[in-house]
Amino acid sequence: MMGTVHIVDDDASFRAALERRMRKAGYNVATYSSAQQLLDRLPDESGPACILLDVKIPGLSGPDLQQRLGELGSTLPIIFLTGYADIRSTVKAIKAGAEDVLTKPVIAEQLLPVVERAMAHHESSRGLKARLDDQRARLARLTPRETQVFELVVQGRINKQIALQLGATERTIKAHRHRVMEKMGVQSLAELVSMAERLDVLRRLSARNAKPS
Repeated sequence: MMGTVHIVDDDASFRAALERRMRKAGYNVATYSSAQQLLDRLPDESGPACILLDVKIPGLSGPDLQQRLGELGSTLPIIFLTGYADIRSTVKAIKAGAEDVLTKPVIAEQLLPVVERAMAHHESSRGLKARLDDQRARLARLTPRETQVFELVVQGRINKQIALQLGATERTIKAHRHRVMEKMGVQSLAELVSMAERLDVLRRLSARNAKPS
């Protein structure tokens, strides 16, 4: 599995050398002399990709770019490149979601396995994001009444309880419940609850129910 490596570094010679190395390894490459330049031309995430990012780049710093991309919902893995080993900064970057932090000069034997791993992680996260987007779209297509039934079902209510709470017959609730399962693309209650958890529905319902009336 190949992909695109986005190189962000203000050192033109280092950037060119890194580009040659990545192209030789079979990757597509895009280069940027500043973090802002990458933000101005946000990378396409339709295929596997990662970012090789200089920590101390002038202007918008590497960690600042990492934060901005996170706010924009980017799933691109970031591999930081630094001129010196700084344990505190490294730990901070990793905790913020960086794939790795490598010290310059970086040898191919060290860099290529990290890039390969980052590509695999991006492919995996893109698949997860696509599934979540699909599930969110399915949830949005539920009618207001189906949404009410969905929320009560995933909280463990049985048809009789839901019917009583919503002022409907059990038969009607059963029909709504069937349509909810159908629209959400699940076959079992366990799948529906799992989906509600992934979509953060359960946490939001818990917070809503905890508010004083």
